[in-house]
Amino acid sequence: MSASPAPLVLPKRSFAIIFGVSLATAMGNTGLISVLPAIGRSIGIPDPLVAAVFSLSALLWAFSSPMWARASDRFGRKPMMIVGLSGFMISMFCCGLVVSAGLRHWATPMVIFVFFLFARALFGLFGAASNPATQAYVAEHTSPEKRTQSMSSLAGAFGLGTVIGPFLAPLFILPFVGLAGPLFSFALIAGAMLFVVYRFLPESAYAAASKERAMAEAATRKANPGVKETPMWRDPRVTPFLIYGFIVAVCQTAQGQTLGFLIIDKLDMSPTAAQGFIAIAMMFGAMAGLLAQWGIIRMFEMTPRQLLRWGVAVAAFGNVIVALSPNYWAVVAGYAISSLGFGFARPGFTAGSSLAVNMGEQARVAGAIAAVNGVNVVLAPLFVWLYQHIAWAPFALNALMMSAMLVYAFRNPQLRNADPQPATRADAAMATLERRDESGQ
Repeated sequence: MSASPAPLVLPKRSFAIIFGVSLATAMGNTGLISVLPAIGRSIGIPDPLVAAVFSLSALLWAFSSPMWARASDRFGRKPMMIVGLSGFMISMFCCGLVVSAGLRHWATPMVIFVFFLFARALFGLFGAASNPATQAYVAEHTSPEKRTQSMSSLAGAFGLGTVIGPFLAPLFILPFVGLAGPLFSFALIAGAMLFVVYRFLPESAYAAASKERAMAEAATRKANPGVKETPMWRDPRVTPFLIYGFIVAVCQTAQGQTLGFLIIDKLDMSPTAAQGFIAIAMMFGAMAGLLAQWGIIRMFEMTPRQLLRWGVAVAAFGNVIVALSPNYWAVVAGYAISSLGFGFARPGFTAGSSLAVNMGEQARVAGAIAAVNGVNVVLAPLFVWLYQHIAWAPFALNALMMSAMLVYAFRNPQLRNADPQPATRADAAMATLERRDESGQ
């Protein structure tokens, strides 16, 4: 096998393009989330079903991400980014067509909901291809000491997208297409980004080595059919990060999808009239996330261990404020504080899991993280249902879950010892034995 390239250097132009891939996706998704309550109530789709639009897509995302991660090893990072952007673009365009039909009452709300569900599912099936590829590309070209900052910078694309997406969405609500306008517009933006990737992004310098390794592993499995590859979610080095990441993602998604309904009801406005206020709240939250990922993390050179602890502590406090909020601006303040916490937590478990494995496993661990970030959405309708019955309950539940993760971050050996030094399976086994000794087992 050929040797891997020695220098770990990520060219600025390559990172900018990869950042753009994540930005385009985040911008479209958060823009869609910001207009979804207005779309649902304008068409007549019940609130829990509006949140459920993402459920099938999320399941497909979770199940397909590991497959796309393996394909990234075999076919390269760049082709998978192209597949992912294409899936996102086509899905968003189809969603725009369905919403247009619903706004014109060409079918009943339930028929529109079903078509919307399947149009969005295209993103879950094919859009998942880009996430493991972008994360693996960045990980392969950064040293362990710089990994946390690089991952937080990449995560900043999500934060910036949540600023730009909700800001642009109301501007794209045009007379002819109405609330479907943002969906068509984000599809066009994804198409432009697709051209940039195809034309200007070089393939990862590690693509050849990854392909050789993937082919060798496939040959080994074929020669030894009884030997199966251990899934990442069962790897003791990674499992605690996946558990933590799943709970954090559940809470962040639940808060984001419940926020629009809370603001509409708090202001007692029509869905369309409240759209600007929803966008303002989401922008404050996004700016708080960017402050964490582009400012505080870099300024204080925070390690994954610190991010795992501070993230859930701050997010829990913000959710308490939202739960007790007497008015709109208290909701905005609580949401911003929560977003600051999530801005710490997400790079924490992403970088921590990346550092816990070796270079040859980066795509696989990225696929596992992508699956965790996808499957959590299926629980969002339960939080919306809970909101309909007890308005403050979803946010109180979030605070409770974040408090539990704070305890977990202090008690679990892998999370407690997360730092810029790569772990090994032996380290994980030793940490597990130490935990048993501490508990007297």
